[in-house]
Amino acid sequence: MTDTTTPGRIVATAGAVDLLRRLRAAHGPLMMHQSGGCCDGSAPMCYPAGEFIVGDRDVLVGLLDLRLGVGEVRAGLPPDADAVPVWISGPQFEVWKHTQLVLDVVPGRGSGFSLEAPEGMRFLSRARAFAPAEIDALADGDLVTGEGWASGSRPVPPTEPQVVAEAADACPVPARGGNAPAIDS
Repeated sequence: MTDTTTPGRIVATAGAVDLLRRLRAAHGPLMMHQSGGCCDGSAPMCYPAGEFIVGDRDVLVGLLDLRLGVGEVRAGLPPDADAVPVWISGPQFEVWKHTQLVLDVVPGRGSGFSLEAPEGMRFLSRARAFAPAEIDALADGDLVTGEGWASGSRPVPPTEPQVVAEAADACPVPARGGNAPAIDS
């Protein structure tokens, strides 16, 4: 029997979730959009819910559940106040659909348009390529587009943990080969 678990298209580090919780306390419900370039490069942008107009062909990468801690999974979708929908444009999704988006946070100045800008932190997208079996499992799932969301479509709740302690837990760096030089710090 094969594993039929479908991987989530998004995970977040504990630091990113903590920052999202602080931003929610200050600004109310949130949403994110993975920017596809232009002014802020390819940064994940955080907005008050509804402040960014989601296009009909934008794709919902997932709903981050702010109630979760590292390694936790809850049945069902989070209530709106605890859900952070993460969107990406349809054409950009086509390029990234083979990867799991890993939302992280690092010190630095965020985009002037994103809510974390004054916090001294910025959101950062990392990615992990899906294994062939994961790509096959994802091919069977329905994507929620902006048009579908407006009509009431919602994603299937994740069955795997959405929050990891560190980015390396979601996208580990391969072990250094035996002939690679050691790096002293």
